[in-house]
Amino acid sequence: MAKTLEYWFTCGSTYNYLTVNRIEKAAASSGVDLVLRPFYLGQIFREAGFWPFHADTPKMDYMWHDIERTAQSMGLSPKLPAPYPCPETDSANRVALATIQAGHGLAWVKASYKAWFEDGLHAGSTENLAASLGGLGLDVDATLAAAEAAHSDLQAYTERAKALRIFGAPTFVVGEELYWGNDRLEQSLAAA
Repeated sequence: MAKTLEYWFTCGSTYNYLTVNRIEKAAASSGVDLVLRPFYLGQIFREAGFWPFHADTPKMDYMWHDIERTAQSMGLSPKLPAPYPCPETDSANRVALATIQAGHGLAWVKASYKAWFEDGLHAGSTENLAASLGGLGLDVDATLAAAEAAHSDLQAYTERAKALRIFGAPTFVVGEELYWGNDRLEQSLAAA
């Protein structure tokens, strides 16, 4: 039986920029199959009355510094701080699910994060979608139509995330065990 790791993410998570650029290779090296689970993390935050990062705070400053030094060690070149938060994150999550359902795996999510972190285009914005979908040769209008149809599936994933008590992204799930954060990827792969 193949070993499986559920990768729960939202396209508005800053730390997901790091994860999306390394998870495929890490999973392949570990012989683990990925199950991609985009979800509405913003909905979970709103229901909890919580937002993890606020502008001009030490935590926000640390986050950008931490992402920058980790990205550099990975050979990535983000232009930070990237625009944050992204008001169109829910749209981006629907597009993520639509592209995954169409067999494009993480290719679009990577392209969207590149447009966000390296070109300064908000995730889910018209400009980001044109660049990320177009760069992969995907039809923007057809993908957006599929994304709207994916809303109920994405909501079902969000309800499952709530049942698992997922509170942040990226989160990796092995069975019912949660591993939260980009820095827990290796631990979760070992568990899988």
